[in-house]
Amino acid sequence: MIKSEYILGISSHFHDSAAALLRGQSIIAAAQEERFTRKKADWSFPDRAIDYCLSQMPDPDAQVTLAYFENPALKFDRILETASRVAPRGAPLWPRTMKTMRQYGHELPAKLRAICADPERVFFVPHHRSHAAAAFYPSPFEQAAVLVVDGVGEWSTVTMWKGEAQKLTPLREIKFPNSLGMFYSAFTQYCGFKVNSGEYKLMGLAPFGVPRYQKLIREKLIDLNTDGSFALDMNYFNYDRGLSTISPLFEMLFGRVPRSPEGPLDQHYMDVAASAQAVLQEAMVRLASTALQLSGEKNLCLAGGVALNCVSNSHLASNVPGLEELWIQPASGDAGGALGAALDVAAHQPNIRVSPGATTAATDGMQGSFLGPEFDREFILSELIRSNLVWEEHDDLPEHCAAALADGQIVGHFDGRMEFGPRALGNRSILADPRPADMRGHINRRIKFREGWRPFAPMVLEEHAAEIFNGPSNSPYMLFVAKLKAKYRHEATLRSARERGLSGPMALMRAVSSDFSGATHVDFSARLQTVGKSSTTNGAAKILRAFHSLTQCPMLLNTSFNVRGEPIVCTPWDAIQCFKNTHMDMLVIGPFIVRRTSQDDRINKLVGRKKFVAD
Repeated sequence: MIKSEYILGISSHFHDSAAALLRGQSIIAAAQEERFTRKKADWSFPDRAIDYCLSQMPDPDAQVTLAYFENPALKFDRILETASRVAPRGAPLWPRTMKTMRQYGHELPAKLRAICADPERVFFVPHHRSHAAAAFYPSPFEQAAVLVVDGVGEWSTVTMWKGEAQKLTPLREIKFPNSLGMFYSAFTQYCGFKVNSGEYKLMGLAPFGVPRYQKLIREKLIDLNTDGSFALDMNYFNYDRGLSTISPLFEMLFGRVPRSPEGPLDQHYMDVAASAQAVLQEAMVRLASTALQLSGEKNLCLAGGVALNCVSNSHLASNVPGLEELWIQPASGDAGGALGAALDVAAHQPNIRVSPGATTAATDGMQGSFLGPEFDREFILSELIRSNLVWEEHDDLPEHCAAALADGQIVGHFDGRMEFGPRALGNRSILADPRPADMRGHINRRIKFREGWRPFAPMVLEEHAAEIFNGPSNSPYMLFVAKLKAKYRHEATLRSARERGLSGPMALMRAVSSDFSGATHVDFSARLQTVGKSSTTNGAAKILRAFHSLTQCPMLLNTSFNVRGEPIVCTPWDAIQCFKNTHMDMLVIGPFIVRRTSQDDRINKLVGRKKFVAD
């Protein structure tokens, strides 16, 4: 194999295209294409993300080895065999199939040749191996079982692996069309949300319902075995032969037509969501148990799109016999495949050693997932001048920000390197005091411009997490949920609302009350992000500690710095425009503070003018 110091990983042409750059075993940079193009879940070839990654090379003339996150030949095989099997019913998919074949047959090779003309330095890593490498090699474990669960790669939808040293050994596989990811996406569509985008909404909707359809789903839709292997009854699904994930039989089974995207959310859809979530969790526990048994390991690494279901992750962590530690790749979706492809190629390079477990159990190789672009003071200042905003600069910026938060203000925080993966972890975040009862609704309506029932996450000082929540107290990537302890809940308020017959997400969320109402869901759960004592250079961590010193509250509400239908902000200009178009009270950007009260009336009149697409 050709020796090369730098390895560029690429994912594209499905959703969440991305690029990642390694130098030896070290991750230099990683970013999703959507952050640069401002097209949510952008699937196109990641030219801009690649340009960013390559710009981080100290020597721009150094040789680069390319690692692509799929094997196009195997993907062709699956697409063509599926089209042949379902013909002529699969005719609606043929235009998409032809487009995919053109992209993989012509566009992709041309794009790769433009970066690296030497075919000996271009490698195609199978999709699930890319996910498995992204899960294992940056993990804190020297050895572990690895479980990958997603929609579909080439053929695989579930794979199990044993990870050790420089090696990933495949153990078991489930193939398309049987897919837990597509199973969950079918319910996402049925409940009125976008496939490959709104699955997290389905997860958030589930706690409002009861799983009264769980038995029906197990009887009709999925044959789930004790070892986690499963088969779907494809008469109820349509994703292998049409543009919809569900068939008319699916609708008939539940006795209601699919919800329209902006239609009302009544108890029926809440119960369907709860039932789908329950079945998914049941399947994941069985799969994880089998992965541990087959590998002989006690630690587990998880990746694939399904690994972003933080409710399932927490259920898995506490219900799998023999499981000691669980580590989840923070960019578990297809974006993380770019990183995994590069790591897999690195593991096979004779001059590179990829060392899983090289860090302590409290850390990993992902550098907090802060792997994207950052901008210096001079560049940020030039953008503020261009925007005609009024700003301040303070040496004690965290204290000024904490005082504003304690006063009930909502703060957009932009600092340091952008996060890689779907979660905003402080560097591209909107922050607020989680205690006021109306904070969640206010941010949903006037900042995010989205459904009022959607929950927010708490950013908590790690040393205080166990005092407030039952569940994981180490969750730096916001990939687990925890339950608020009973002493902080005001359960009588919610109980009274239910007794009065109130239903629907909006009515129930308005009735949810706790000491931290802004950051807890209807079931008093929270998608927890913990901030350790070692996070001393992170700007949001400094603000959180200043807020704790001022208020004795060790928690902030944290949500991504964006509005409905848009990706998380990437550049200072993105952050400035988001601030201008929302009701944020303050923008903290690099070393500068921008207060809304200090701005010209012409700036403040821009708020709410922009139209936002549905997400």
